Amino acid sequence: MIALPLLLAAAAATTPSGKAPPMAVIDEKTVAREEPNPHGKIGMSTAYRISDAVPQPRRMEFRKRILHVGSAIGLHPIAHDEVYYVLSGTGDVTSDGETRGLTPGMAAYLYDGAVVGIKQTGKEPLALIISYPVK
Repeated sequence: MIALPLLLAAAAATTPSGKAPPMAVIDEKTVAREEPNPHGKIGMSTAYRISDAVPQPRRMEFRKRILHVGSAIGLHPIAHDEVYYVLSGTGDVTSDGETRGLTPGMAAYLYDGAVVGIKQTGKEPLALIISYPVK
């Protein structure tokens, strides 16, 4: 079921002149869902597909994802630069075979063409912000 705020945002997607609206405000509670992790379905996560609720035109993805204990986003190639920013928990990020540990307040800037992935480590879920441009 689509939440009423999302329906209202979609209805106001562009102004009569075809320009983007002045802003879109999305409450993460309206876009949260439990789902298997992308790229290998390694465990479960809570996905907040924030930018999916933003009216067109939009030029970036902005998502929050909480990787449950023992889960991971599997290795996959990216066709754009991408940022993983850690809000809480710990994880290991891999890019082109190099793996580094991440803790809250750290960001991994991943480059176009790399093969990347991230896994939750430690005793608490790994909460991330993931952002990248839309072509």
